[in-house]
Amino acid sequence: MINKLDAALNFHQTALRVRNERQELLASNIANADTPQYKARDIDFKAAMQAAMHPTSSTGTATGGLQKTDSGHMQGQPNQSYAGPGDPLFRTVTQASVDGNTVDMDAERNAYVDNGIRYEASLTMITGQIKKMLTAINGQ
Repeated sequence: MINKLDAALNFHQTALRVRNERQELLASNIANADTPQYKARDIDFKAAMQAAMHPTSSTGTATGGLQKTDSGHMQGQPNQSYAGPGDPLFRTVTQASVDGNTVDMDAERNAYVDNGIRYEASLTMITGQIKKMLTAINGQ
């Protein structure tokens, strides 16, 4: 049985984790804007959230987990991050660059700021939920 507190905060925890991973990728894209042959990457937030919230695949095993198929295999640790549809993807090229770099600084900056604002919104929502729970517990 899932703890009620965990269940109440699970969605926001997952959203913050996915947003953080996306923010790191976007920052990496911006930092490598002048690197020849660098390919910009991003995460499909919706697919990543679905994969994180529903971690079983069609075979019934957790996506990203390891399956021991032989007695000689070592037991692996389950993957704590999302896998499959939420994995980083290469961005489609909007404007070709002579050096093969696919970073579009305008798009990267816009995505970085948008993701940051949505991260802050998630923090605000989770803070509000925690305050409501504390009010219910304290009775004030």
